[in-house]
Amino acid sequence: MSVTREELSTRLGSEAVAWLDAALADARAAAPPARAAEPPDAQAPEPPAGNAVPPARDATSRRGVPAWELRFAAAGRVCAGPEAAEAARVLLLRTARPGAATVARLYDHGSGAERRAVLLALPHLSLTPDQGVALVEDALRANDTRLVAAAVGPYAAAHLPAHAWRHAVLKCLFTQVPLAAVAGLADRARGDGELARMLTDFAAERTAAARPVPDDLHHVLALALAAKEV
Repeated sequence: MSVTREELSTRLGSEAVAWLDAALADARAAAPPARAAEPPDAQAPEPPAGNAVPPARDATSRRGVPAWELRFAAAGRVCAGPEAAEAARVLLLRTARPGAATVARLYDHGSGAERRAVLLALPHLSLTPDQGVALVEDALRANDTRLVAAAVGPYAAAHLPAHAWRHAVLKCLFTQVPLAAVAGLADRARGDGELARMLTDFAAERTAAARPVPDDLHHVLALALAAKEV
């Protein structure tokens, strides 16, 4: 679940809170007009009355980069710790609601922490499944386990095709990412005979190589062998 502005502000010092409010103001200024059907919590709320922060002039830097994108990159230097910076970046993405090209650029040119924030924000962005899945699949090819863990979140549970999702589960086992990170694991794994076959083969390969079989494998294998609930 994404952290709200109010929750995040309790973990920040006063200067960082002021920075966050200015950053969110920049993001609101850059956001496309809200659609009538958009849920009310789709973007960060306005700062409390009396603390309103105006956006940067025209919300664009001298280099032509939207101000909120510069804030997105700077979060790691301003916020106290990587978790707070990640929460701030996700809030900025949810508030700015960038299009697919901007999201892809932030991901492609971002640091590992910035890429992880993009992945975590995917359920809240207006991308087509193909656009979002392309980013998830790229992250699943990485050796960065934090990216892999972010890639198997709710977006993957909802949109990743069955074949790719099965391989994502195996990637987690191979890289020692806890399967607790896999959103919707019980629902998608239950009664999946092909996943059961792949897990059995993986366990056999590990055993033959005198390597330990991850404990998580037995749990997901039991789900895959179980009958689907009707």
